Amino acid sequence: MAKYLGTTDYAVMVCYFAFLVGLGLVLRRKASASVEDYFLGGRQLPWWALGVSGMASFLDLTGTMVIVSFLYMIGPRGLFVEFRGGAVLVLAVMMLWSGKWHRRSGCITNAEWMIYRFGNTAGGQFARMAGAIAAIVSNIAMVTYLIKGTGLFVAMFLPFSPQVCAVLMIGVATLYILTAGFYGVVYTDLFQSGIILAAVIVISVIAYLKNPGAEQLSALAYEVTGQSAWMTSACSWKTPMPKGYEQYSFLFMVAVFYLFRNVFYGMGAGGEPRYFGAKDDKECGKLTFLWTSLMMFRWPMMMGFAILGLFLVKETFPNQEVLQDAAVLIKSYVGPLDKSRWADTISGIIHSPDAYSPALAGQMSELLGRNWQSSLHLLSYEGTVDPERILPAVVLYGIPRGFRGLILVALIAASLSTFGSFLNWTTGFFTKDIYQAYVRPTASNRELIRISWAFGLVFVVLSFLFAYSVKNINDIWDWFIMALGGGLVVPNTLRFYWWRFNGGGFAIGTITGLVGAILIRVVQVYGSDLSPFLVQFFNNPVSLFFVTLGIGLAGTILGTYLTEPTAPDVLKHFYRTTRPFGFWKPLAGTLHPEVRSRMTKEHIRDVSALPFALCWQITLFLLPMQLLIKSYRAFLITFGIFVISLLGLYVIWLRHLREPVFEGEVADEPAKK
Repeated sequence: MAKYLGTTDYAVMVCYFAFLVGLGLVLRRKASASVEDYFLGGRQLPWWALGVSGMASFLDLTGTMVIVSFLYMIGPRGLFVEFRGGAVLVLAVMMLWSGKWHRRSGCITNAEWMIYRFGNTAGGQFARMAGAIAAIVSNIAMVTYLIKGTGLFVAMFLPFSPQVCAVLMIGVATLYILTAGFYGVVYTDLFQSGIILAAVIVISVIAYLKNPGAEQLSALAYEVTGQSAWMTSACSWKTPMPKGYEQYSFLFMVAVFYLFRNVFYGMGAGGEPRYFGAKDDKECGKLTFLWTSLMMFRWPMMMGFAILGLFLVKETFPNQEVLQDAAVLIKSYVGPLDKSRWADTISGIIHSPDAYSPALAGQMSELLGRNWQSSLHLLSYEGTVDPERILPAVVLYGIPRGFRGLILVALIAASLSTFGSFLNWTTGFFTKDIYQAYVRPTASNRELIRISWAFGLVFVVLSFLFAYSVKNINDIWDWFIMALGGGLVVPNTLRFYWWRFNGGGFAIGTITGLVGAILIRVVQVYGSDLSPFLVQFFNNPVSLFFVTLGIGLAGTILGTYLTEPTAPDVLKHFYRTTRPFGFWKPLAGTLHPEVRSRMTKEHIRDVSALPFALCWQITLFLLPMQLLIKSYRAFLITFGIFVISLLGLYVIWLRHLREPVFEGEVADEPAKK
């Protein structure tokens, strides 16, 4: 580590970790005041703090590495690939309606919300348990993704394997989040957001100054990546992709598919602590608008890393053909090697080449040069430049000493912020919706918080065990977003939009979708000897989504009609307090005509604003990237679209954002027709 970092870098990193642990200990007493304090910050945290915290929680290190890899490979068009999740288009739907719909329940967790929606009956309890289990499994998958990326990143700077590095980083985060609860999540996010902003400025300035101009950058990108249209921001129909990424070649179709998937998913999303902890509907909209706006800062930083990556690869591998020979050489010494073990093998060769063969170091030196150990970090399993390693490689070799500590801390902060949010969220599900609900209903506040600590540790251990089978970052992300997301999206969405949907339908649909996704994962990892065709089929993200979507849909419809409908009084209370749109005709008469009219106007505004919100968000992310690559003509065109979109969003939705107008206005009896 001393080879790459100076005294200033060490000082920055030590101070950062000391602050995190100290803050956790300081907030411990405040967080322990009550379960609501521990999981929601007592519902007293300001909306701007929740918005900033949301930005920090979504700006994860692993996702940043993946997005940088696509920006490096295909330029600004990488944004369209990241419609699959990295562009967080789901925020538009959460901002307009699904976030405030969750807040209106007054619940602490999304699974507790099931009782509010389906009643305290067998169906409601079944739905609550199924929701909690599904959330825990989903969050294990998400944290597995974070662990994989964190390990790959930090292993570039420490003489340990990616797994050991992940244990070190995640261990610190686990300590301060479990002690400080949601207060720790939000307050550390505020602190870490400042560090991230500083890193954005540093990386953007370095990349802008190194960029010789649009024409020269385009020539460099073509030489390094083979992309003749690297500079364009247009979503082309087809784009050549390197080995391992061919599934994204039809870029336009990929973008359209993921766009609709995000909207569909967003219609049932929003059950996060930040919305349950918001004070009113107005703050739900304000915090998400701020949250989305702040996400913009992520994109110039990532484009800056991609630009610097082009220069680094050109300097490191003037002839990239040697990478294929290096990969073949490694496999000849190691023998049959699964792709999931590639990163650990590379780390072992870099730090202990003699453990594989006394001749290996010499042969690597002949292929990759005197600094072969540094170059080997960028070697992929396929024998190409590993785009997922571009970000840490740039930090390691492309950032001046003195700044490296700041950048390292900022990126680690991004990772730990996301991890902290998921850890706090998941312990809430277990503590409130499993332990207190079914094991110890009379448990004291102190006991519940200690159980949260114990389960948090179990959750982290399970995530590490799951990470062992992951081939690369994209591998787990595709399964998490497409297979697991597809299996759970139908029951999560229908609960808001269909009056006949009940607890049995939600629970059975959730369990069938969850089991289907898990079985597919088993086939992906262990099924190559049984059926290569199935493995290939289930490695396609679109196939993953539609197969599990069909499984979840079948279970949902079957469960709905095989079980009793939700009790009328429960359904009536849900409709009158949440006020959703959709198939609610039998309940419409329970509202006073004036209230129903106002509600209809609110629904029209929310839905009509969606195209403008999505367009505003997409152009908001494109603009700083176009400035950084010095594509000024494209910037002016995008800016015009951005202004029109923002104006439309303001006229239709933003200017109507105010305190709730429905409280106390719901009629006690159904309105007479």
